[in-house]
Amino acid sequence: MLGVQLAALVGTPAGVEEALGLADGLDDALVHGLGRLGEQRAAALAALAGALEGSPLGRPVSEATGKLAAGSVADEQIAALAGARAAVFGAVHDALLARLDAALGRERAAWEEPAGTGGGDVPANLLSGCRSWLNELAIAGWRGVDHDLVSASDQTLEAVLAEPRLRRLGVLLDGLAAELRASCPVATMDRLPVRRWADLWARGVLLAQPGLPGGGAPETVSGRLLPLGVDVHEHGTAVQIEVHGVLESSGGTRLVRTGVAAPKVDTIVGPAVWQLLGGHPVLMAALAERRSVTVQDLPLSAGHLRWDDARATLAEAADPFATARLMLAGSVAPAVPPLERHPVRISEPVLVEGHTVNGTTWSLDGHEIEVDVERLPSCGPLTPALVAASTSCIGLLRWDGGRWRLQPLAVQATVKKKPVEAHTGDWALGPTDPKVVKAVAKSGDVVTVLRERAGRLLRK
Repeated sequence: MLGVQLAALVGTPAGVEEALGLADGLDDALVHGLGRLGEQRAAALAALAGALEGSPLGRPVSEATGKLAAGSVADEQIAALAGARAAVFGAVHDALLARLDAALGRERAAWEEPAGTGGGDVPANLLSGCRSWLNELAIAGWRGVDHDLVSASDQTLEAVLAEPRLRRLGVLLDGLAAELRASCPVATMDRLPVRRWADLWARGVLLAQPGLPGGGAPETVSGRLLPLGVDVHEHGTAVQIEVHGVLESSGGTRLVRTGVAAPKVDTIVGPAVWQLLGGHPVLMAALAERRSVTVQDLPLSAGHLRWDDARATLAEAADPFATARLMLAGSVAPAVPPLERHPVRISEPVLVEGHTVNGTTWSLDGHEIEVDVERLPSCGPLTPALVAASTSCIGLLRWDGGRWRLQPLAVQATVKKKPVEAHTGDWALGPTDPKVVKAVAKSGDVVTVLRERAGRLLRK
């Protein structure tokens, strides 16, 4: 339970604010463009280089900032800055996660560098094309982005998206291009998502480097998966669910994540999004019926279980709250790969009980934590009212806006003197609330209608 450890999370680890300030200096330079730094922004980059002095990145970043200040912008300088930014956020991530693990008494596996590289025989011209476009963005700055600059990526992105080995890079850059295109001309915008765009840019630069270390061969595991809760990520054109759970296997009891995704259109919202994931009936039934799953020979890498419905079998009922109370504390958390070390990635499952509610702020043993009800998905029965009435909660602890926040995944509550339990995945096989069922029936089955229309178009 979180209550007795919340005191250990009060305050920010030493150096975090200063490190984020260094990253902000680079992000500000990206707003105006590396091609026209100016004295103040050149000094900010020099400060970033100074902070990395003594590390393996110290020399290349120092050389890069010196050349940029002199007006020279090349692949090497861009890569060094992206690496410096990733290192700073990685250090912040590690400091925050170490404090959280200590507060929860959670053991975490040590990171082991995998053998081999991820670049392989990927066409070098595709990586070069991606770097070229990202370099142009950095030189022009976000304020200099227009339709022509965004469109310059079209041909490269089309080729990258067609290469399965570069799917992660292609999807990331395609998303960045879409956001920039929707914001053009960026010069007229009042506010920019500065850190978000810089995050995407820096990650893209690193993923586009030749010979980037890969994830190595994943471990193959078999055992029993007990789901704790599901985090729904919904976008206008895609939906993804990330299931957090405990895996019992020959390797011990471990915290793992698994997930599936599907493309969508923006008219498919609410409970209808679950229909898009119908190709994974075992996983959907496990969520809706709160059952465990027996898995056979599934790949496991850095805590992520690559889901395959054909290798999974529904097992006995498994109450997520019982799993959390009995197994959460003793399960080993996975190591985090270097490129994933960023504060926004932190989402650790916890059990919260014995709290008092004051709006969206919960108090535990005299300490307060904010509950993020804005993350509650519209495709499940979990509502802000149920969260406010909760007596127990399974949630994800996140670092958001300079503080810890709790994202509920499931609650036990008392409503009208009756015990109620709600989970974000309860409607994975369809809504169970009579009012919602009636509303869906009245509005029609959007997914079925769209599929029928698509079928008619394909037959013509």
